[in-house]
Amino acid sequence: MSAVKIDQAERAERADQAERAERAERADRAVRADGADQAVTARPLRADACRNRQRLLESARTVFAARGSGATVEEIAKAAGVGVGTLYRHFPRRIDLVEAVYREDVEGLVALAAQLCDTAGPWEALVGWLEGFVRYAQAKRTFLTELHEAFEKSPDLAVQSREKIAEAVGTVLMRAQGAGAARDDLDKDDLMQLVGGMCMARNATLEQNERLLTFLLDGIRARPGDV
Repeated sequence: MSAVKIDQAERAERADQAERAERAERADRAVRADGADQAVTARPLRADACRNRQRLLESARTVFAARGSGATVEEIAKAAGVGVGTLYRHFPRRIDLVEAVYREDVEGLVALAAQLCDTAGPWEALVGWLEGFVRYAQAKRTFLTELHEAFEKSPDLAVQSREKIAEAVGTVLMRAQGAGAARDDLDKDDLMQLVGGMCMARNATLEQNERLLTFLLDGIRARPGDV
C-alpha cells in the first residue's frame, strides 16, 4: 500500500473516532440534561404554582359542570385567571386535568366521611355523606366521555376510586348501624348499588335525585322494634 493511501486511511480512521467521540458526548449531555429536568420536576411546587394548580382544578370542575365535553382548556385557563401555558405546565394533556379533577373529587368524598364522623351524629353523618355523593355523581355525568378516557389511560384509577368510595360509605354506614340508626341488614355494597343506580339514570336531574334520596333514606333507616 502506498504512503498516500496509508495517510488517507489514517485520516479517515481519526475522523471516524472523532465523530464517535462527539456522538458519545452529545448522548452524555442529553442524559445529564434529562436528569436535571427530572430533579426539577421532583421538587415541590412553589406556593404560587400550588395556588395556580388549585385554581385550575376548581375552574375545571366548574367549567366541566357547565359545558361538559364541550369545555376547552382556553375556557378553563381564563376562568382560573391564568394563561394557557400555565395550564399546560401543570397538565400537559386535557385528559391529565380530567383525571386530576376526578381524583380530587374522590378524595373529597373520603374527607367528607371523616369530617362528618367528627362533627355530626351517626344518622346525620350518613345522610350528609349520601347527599355529598349525589352531588358528586351528578357532576361526573357532565364529562363521562373524558372519564372513560381517563380510565383507559390509567386502568387502576376506576378500581382504586371505587375502593376509596366503598371504604368511605362503609365508615358512615357502620357508625349509623352501630348507633341503631340504620338497618343492620344492609351492607355498603347494597347501599352503593341503590344510590349509584339511582344517580346513573339517564335523564335524572340533581333535584330529582335529591328528592329520591329522601325515599331511599326512609327505607334504610332503622325503625323501633327492628332487630
